[in-house]
Amino acid sequence: MANPYEIAFERSIRDPDGFWGEAAESVHWYKKWDTVLDDSNKPFYRWFKGGEINTCYNALDRHIETGRGDQAALIYDSPVTDTIQTYTFSELRDETAGFAGVLADLGVQKGDRVLIYMPMIPQAAMAMLACARIGAVHSVVFGGFAANELATRINDAKPKIIVSASCGIEVTRVIPYKPLLDEAIKMANADSRPDKCVIFQRSQASAEMMDGRDVDWAEAMASARPHDCVPVAATDPLYILYTSGTTGEPKGVVRDNGGHVVALNWTMKNIYNVDAGDVYWAASDVGWVVGHSYIVYGPLFRGCTTVLFEGKPVGTPDAGVFWRVISEHQVKCMFTAPTAFRAIKREDPNAELMKKYDLSKFESLFLAGERLDPDTLHWAEKALNVPVIDHWWQTETGWAICANCLGLHYFPVKEGSPTKPVPGWNVQVVNTDNQAVPAGEIGALVVRLPLPPGSLPTLWNNDQRYIDSYLDEFPGAYKTADAGFIDEDGYVFVMSRTDDIINVAGHRLSTGAMEEILADHPDVAECAVLGVADQLKGQIPVGFMVLNAGVTRDKNEIIKEVIQAVRDRIGPVASFKTATVVGRLPKTRSGKILRGTIQKIADNQPYKVPATIDDPTILGEMKEALVEIGYAKTGND
Repeated sequence: MANPYEIAFERSIRDPDGFWGEAAESVHWYKKWDTVLDDSNKPFYRWFKGGEINTCYNALDRHIETGRGDQAALIYDSPVTDTIQTYTFSELRDETAGFAGVLADLGVQKGDRVLIYMPMIPQAAMAMLACARIGAVHSVVFGGFAANELATRINDAKPKIIVSASCGIEVTRVIPYKPLLDEAIKMANADSRPDKCVIFQRSQASAEMMDGRDVDWAEAMASARPHDCVPVAATDPLYILYTSGTTGEPKGVVRDNGGHVVALNWTMKNIYNVDAGDVYWAASDVGWVVGHSYIVYGPLFRGCTTVLFEGKPVGTPDAGVFWRVISEHQVKCMFTAPTAFRAIKREDPNAELMKKYDLSKFESLFLAGERLDPDTLHWAEKALNVPVIDHWWQTETGWAICANCLGLHYFPVKEGSPTKPVPGWNVQVVNTDNQAVPAGEIGALVVRLPLPPGSLPTLWNNDQRYIDSYLDEFPGAYKTADAGFIDEDGYVFVMSRTDDIINVAGHRLSTGAMEEILADHPDVAECAVLGVADQLKGQIPVGFMVLNAGVTRDKNEIIKEVIQAVRDRIGPVASFKTATVVGRLPKTRSGKILRGTIQKIADNQPYKVPATIDDPTILGEMKEALVEIGYAKTGND
């Protein structure tokens, strides 16, 4: 007999209109849709055409009207400022309606863009929800982004208003945002600059205001007139989110209103197994898609309490802060990146700090954003004694393509796999001719069209680039740009980005499989393997390892052991003969290792410092390490 997951998945592919039409009955509509799925203008599919909805109403007002006004909606937990503040649904609605009034008084109308450049404070969520309330389109840019990157996004979105704060706070420093914002506006095209900037002043650093342009958040809110929700078309854009690390013209992923509300509301129960009244915590940032989907929107659509955390997994104050937050706020489900758990494991390998806290309310940990190596998976499973679920998704998709859907049916976890496609996602593995390959064979992971609700319908003002980037290479499918395979049981294995499959003397090999072996070594905290150019074999793999805190063994012995382990488990064909120990790996602020940048350094190719890099100084350290093992050249690029 089929289990609930199989029934749901089969129906979602066979009858998407019926499946998603039924899911849409769970949210509030001002006007029901004319068509669930409009496929009259392929490949530009549209969900719930003819329907009218408001995202903010579904996140806040709806729950107040059903008696949840006094329930906690948002808990702001900021170890970097020693602040914990709770907003009920009524309080969050009132603050949001007030700021919606501020935006309206500044001339913002339905369809106008508002750029949000803020740290992890409640006002960031309020600004997002306020835009949704009046039908404006928000574009959140990660707080502290470099001025030139911010300028490219201003040029593309052409915001009427920019909302920012005086500063962001890191573990060891305060980062003034206003000078970056002022510089970005100067760099932006004259016809793209905002009319006004609204600035939230933080006590840690005040911003110098520009007469005639800058508006003080607190002063504007003091005289604000609350604004009601404005009905918008289900197909109208809710937000633009620029993909991280872009160069040149950024790709603005568009999210619509109707499909987004329906899909994210559905995911909370069916994927994460949380419901109204439960506490859900996504330890991400509102500058990333995870912050949009699962700090601000998804939990509030479902009537959950969401945690907004301003801190780091280690250093604020120690590697036990995650356990403190889970215990103190009675978190049921948490979502973060594997890199956060690797950092915790490195600082506290035996999870001693966890013993101080009561985690009895905690039921599941979800990880995404990069490959979950088996060592981190098993460490988290042993330490937490709850399901640890790898799931796979992208900025473009807005929610999980593959997951172990805890609200439908729990499948045994297979290390290295985000389990099975989520209902709505028709995932296939294909070769370069767009033909499905046999089970177990590596190929390109694609999703057959139409994509489900909540995924990108196009790119901002660039339909052709949407086609060129995602649809052209595999006609009738969305290109994920990830490589992997599907096993005999239907489990999907995402091995690496397609450009991380390396060709060693004609053998196609996954660097991800090698990384798993390195990560299995008891002294290795985290690692990266990438292919570097080789005259004889085309490419050969090189490994980089960060060791656990307190390891005193000879590094050369550890290197010998991992090289032997790769030889034992993959074979001599891998040609894995070179590895080195480094103090840290270059990463984006969301925790993804910048493999492509390391590869360019190794191959002595010009590279641009990615806008999303956490600490640019680390690239110099990587170059030194590569020179030491015989790759990158010394001197300037």
